[in-house]
Amino acid sequence: MKLLNQSLKYLSISILAIVTVWSVVFYMSMLNEIKSSIDEGLENYKRIIIEKAQTDSTILTKSGFDESFFTLQKIDKKRALSAKDQYVDTIIYMQDADDKEPEPEPVRMLTTSFEVKGQYYELKVANSMVEEDDLIDELFWDVVWLYIILIASIILINNVVLKKLWKPFYDFLHQLKSYRLGSTEKLPATSTKTKEFKDLEYAVNTLLQHSISAFEQQKEFIGNASHELQTPLAMVINKLELLLEKEDLKEAHALKIAEIFQIVERSVRLNKSLLLLSKIDNKQFFDNQQIHLNPIVNQTLGDLEEISSYKKLKTEVSETDELRVHLDPTLAQIIVSNLLTNAILHNHGNGTVEVHISKDTLTVRNTGKDKTLDKGKVFSRFHKTDSKTSGSGLGLAIVKAIADLYGFPLTYSFEKGVHSFSIRFSTI
Repeated sequence: MKLLNQSLKYLSISILAIVTVWSVVFYMSMLNEIKSSIDEGLENYKRIIIEKAQTDSTILTKSGFDESFFTLQKIDKKRALSAKDQYVDTIIYMQDADDKEPEPEPVRMLTTSFEVKGQYYELKVANSMVEEDDLIDELFWDVVWLYIILIASIILINNVVLKKLWKPFYDFLHQLKSYRLGSTEKLPATSTKTKEFKDLEYAVNTLLQHSISAFEQQKEFIGNASHELQTPLAMVINKLELLLEKEDLKEAHALKIAEIFQIVERSVRLNKSLLLLSKIDNKQFFDNQQIHLNPIVNQTLGDLEEISSYKKLKTEVSETDELRVHLDPTLAQIIVSNLLTNAILHNHGNGTVEVHISKDTLTVRNTGKDKTLDKGKVFSRFHKTDSKTSGSGLGLAIVKAIADLYGFPLTYSFEKGVHSFSIRFSTI
């Protein structure tokens, strides 16, 4: 989830909580204010009635609520003297002119007592109250609309003001994502005066400069190692070939020289494989192009025909679609070559090699050892299933390194005596 959306989520939840608490407090405050205002009116109404009762005795005979909203009742002196003014919320049934039956009416009622000519009376004065259910309903919808307006305003601010504020950060992040050691010339930069973003730019570029320095040193080392190791090994091979061509060379000596020759050749292959792995790990292969893998598979099988014929292997290619991928041509050739070479070298006589090509997957199946390989180690460097083989143990490790570099899933399975290696490409 994007940062702007996350902030919107937390703001929405926070505002909902704040508005809810505010609405409850506002409701209670408003209700208290309404009651306080009504109580003042009731107090004033009480004084008017008591003053009028002193001169107009007909008021003292009123015993029920009507449109005048007050009632009087004689009480004894003890009760009158102990009574205090009381304000309560209650319901009274009022008879309207058009209604046959009384209807309940929410009122605020003041109960008090007074004396007229030695007689004591209890006075109840009422005033209509707003219905709380209606008030709550009205307030609820007001709060809902307030919340909607606030969220809409925040979304607008997020997409206009905050988006503009965070634009330098996202521009910098985009530059950082597309940055490649050894190929991108300029360091990521931000065009902003915001201190935090400038600090971020400085910290990231400092780390990148250290990485560039280490990368260049490692690249230089790989180049030097390649040159320094390949040259003496090539010289050794040449001298061994010259020794083997001598006519007076004894057979025993020739066999020893041939063994040394094989060891040196194996060292050459191992050196090349290690240098290749280093280059892959350092992402020095990024000449990505649209590659058609079908002809590469058929060509590689043709190159390996001599070995497969020697082992009397039956090779079969099944093509259900054209497999096109965005990949470095050298690495594409290495993937196909290593998978097919592995299937042939680790096969038994009169075995089979099956290659299946679909729209996005290359699968190589081969017979071999009648047991499953260790899935945790099969792609590990220098892991060998058979110590007698002359391979370097890096073929599948190189395929795995390339697959990881591009994010291609590489899997191994074993079923009914057949080993299967499958790599799924992100097609274009």
